[in-house]
Amino acid sequence: MKNKVLLVLMIFCFMYTKHSSAQVMLYANGPGNTYELINSVLAPGYTAEETPDMTNGTHTSFGRHIAEIFDSTLNRYVFEYYIHASIDNDIATLETDRQRVEIKTYQSSPANLIGTTGKTMTFKWKFKLPTGFQPSTSWTHIHQVKAVGGDDSSPLFTLTPRKGTTNQLQLIYVADSSTSENFLATVNLSLFINTWVDVTEVVNVGNNGSYSIVINKVSDGSNLLTYSNSNIKTIRASNTFIRPKWGIYRSLTDLADLRDETIRFSDFSIAQNCNCH
Repeated sequence: MKNKVLLVLMIFCFMYTKHSSAQVMLYANGPGNTYELINSVLAPGYTAEETPDMTNGTHTSFGRHIAEIFDSTLNRYVFEYYIHASIDNDIATLETDRQRVEIKTYQSSPANLIGTTGKTMTFKWKFKLPTGFQPSTSWTHIHQVKAVGGDDSSPLFTLTPRKGTTNQLQLIYVADSSTSENFLATVNLSLFINTWVDVTEVVNVGNNGSYSIVINKVSDGSNLLTYSNSNIKTIRASNTFIRPKWGIYRSLTDLADLRDETIRFSDFSIAQNCNCH
């Protein structure tokens, strides 16, 4: 039954001579085989998650750090991520001063799930931060658009909740390693607490690319954050491609400010369009 559901949820659409497009959707479909579901969509035959229960992780005894649970607001199964302040590590680099539970596309993913120059990538998803969510004063990334190859140490675009006098959700941009963080948009984090929001992010990949993001409340469609730029570098000269990541990636510098945390995600969609000749 799950295989049949997967076939319905993974939608690969229409190829044209001059304009090509492809869309892939990842929806939770019930407890069990969560990693297998994620991998089958984002990186078939490979591993699309980075979690502390993996080999070389510091918290294998907990088991899987992403589960599928029923959400009464959306009235369907969603993905719930778990991270533990004093135990979990960063499986990507084996660092213990930071920790992550993320899913991603990467070089082992199908070509239509990564962005190369000339392509337009549309990422859509929903997320909800829980009551009492505690961000770090340093960084608590919940979404990144990462560059791969060459100058790729910093994400291009990041959504980061940050602790402050007033906690905020920040949209951050880093053009390249020679520039500092540019805060493109900042909104009060309280607007996102215990509230399902719907995100649409569009990235035209290029040195003179374009970028836009819109975040609306699911309940009434009201807008919480909007940003757009029609002339912005969305891939660096030395990069091979860009790709998305979703989850919790946070610094442990301010460990006293943090707690064991959860975040819910749902309705992931990746679409690629190309004006190819």
